[in-house]
Amino acid sequence: MKIEFERVGFGEQANELFHIGKLFFEEVEVVYERTDDARLHVRAEVEADETKRVIRSKIRLTDRKTGAAYDNEHERAMDARDAGHKRIVKRSVVYGLLQVLREYTGLEQAWGILTGVRPTKLMHNMMMKQPIESCKQTLRDEYLVTEPKVELLAGIAERQLKVIPDLFHLDREVSIYIGIPFCPTKCAYCTFPAYDIRGNNGSVEAFLEGLHYEIREMGRWMRDAGVGITTIYWGGGTPTSITAEQMDALFVTMHESFPAMDRVRELTVEAGRPDTITEDKIEVMKRWKVDRISINPQSFTQATLDAIGRHHTVTETIDKFKLARKLGLNNINMDLIIGLPNEGMAELQRTLDQTAELLPESLTVHTLSFKRASKMTKNKSEYEVAERDEIAEMIRSSSEWMERRGYKPYYMYRQKNILGNQENVGYSLEGFESLYNILMMEERQTIIGLGCGAVSKVLYPKVEHEDGYEQRIERMPNPKEPSFYNEAYQEYVDKKIRLLNDAYGVPASQPSSGGVTDHASF
Repeated sequence: MKIEFERVGFGEQANELFHIGKLFFEEVEVVYERTDDARLHVRAEVEADETKRVIRSKIRLTDRKTGAAYDNEHERAMDARDAGHKRIVKRSVVYGLLQVLREYTGLEQAWGILTGVRPTKLMHNMMMKQPIESCKQTLRDEYLVTEPKVELLAGIAERQLKVIPDLFHLDREVSIYIGIPFCPTKCAYCTFPAYDIRGNNGSVEAFLEGLHYEIREMGRWMRDAGVGITTIYWGGGTPTSITAEQMDALFVTMHESFPAMDRVRELTVEAGRPDTITEDKIEVMKRWKVDRISINPQSFTQATLDAIGRHHTVTETIDKFKLARKLGLNNINMDLIIGLPNEGMAELQRTLDQTAELLPESLTVHTLSFKRASKMTKNKSEYEVAERDEIAEMIRSSSEWMERRGYKPYYMYRQKNILGNQENVGYSLEGFESLYNILMMEERQTIIGLGCGAVSKVLYPKVEHEDGYEQRIERMPNPKEPSFYNEAYQEYVDKKIRLLNDAYGVPASQPSSGGVTDHASF
């Protein structure tokens, strides 16, 4: 759908207008000059009334083919702290645009004007300024979020503060992400660093040499800076793709290098691919007191697993889950994906029925997202997926299933190009919430990424604004390709330490280096 915008009284918000359009149309082209081939024309007019201290917006959408027109007009109070009123103008314009597109298409948008990844972050920011009922009303009135999503956000935010009471006071602690970039095969929907462990993208041994170096150097920095560790998460890829002996050696280096390992609140190993789990690897994880593992079926329909490139069987998933249980692992997560190719309500019900027989301590329900670099997106015509209404029904059904069995939502996030404009939600039984998932999604502390494709997110001091505060985040990714990582890990460690010294005010002999700035927003 090509949309022509006429902007009167403002000249920004180009990205926001595009993203609102994407909520309603699969393909969107936004233009800002006169063109004859645009189906929709949108005139957006904004004026500031200094006498009444309001921003007034008028939006008119016209379908050039049918002549039908749709209007929205409303006012928002000015905020004296918002220079140029940019924030208020943005919200006012996208609010009106969403309203007219909703009327034009007949499509409800459950998340209203929220298009960001972390809506719970907005909820927390508001809760620091006002009572939770006022926050809920703001979501309904100003952001057009529907009641079920409002309650989901509020419930998750409250639970997170119960699980991590010091969520906003972790300035002298960090969490550690360790990225091990190997898998037996790469799934069709995946864009994570995940290379065939039998391939030639850089030897496993060379990669592990670099990872041991990173662990030792970052451990030294944390000890010198007086910084502790809240959680450690092994991800990837699939960490259990490496051998039991290689895993054991990494644990040895961690315990020799990291400060106060006895005070780490949670240690998770992503054992997502059942075909990588063995008895000796489980014994290694038990010996080093791993708190939590993930065994991820994604689906319990074999044809689906074959279609998406997961070279394990349904039976193998069940058997490896039971093996982990037998050997004493009592905190197991499972990931499920809604909307996988050729799956509808019947396939989802089969997956939920099988999950009911296993009852892991936590479940993350993902909605399929067509990620730009994935095999599935590049060959989209080869994969048939459910329509918007069926996706919504599948989300509702899975949520009800969780509630009946005592699972409560404790974290969530959203993605671009997610089916049905839905969300990913983590559920758990009481006391089995993943602390790392909360900390990583809410961006309330520094995450130090070690290993291939790992991204460090370093937090700087807070700056207050109308929704609570804004936090500057310096984002520094490690190389994704094992061969590049093997060549440059020492250079990246040096850059990371300079960045951390700058953020934490640690004196250093070398000046702080720059990074890629990522300013958190709603």
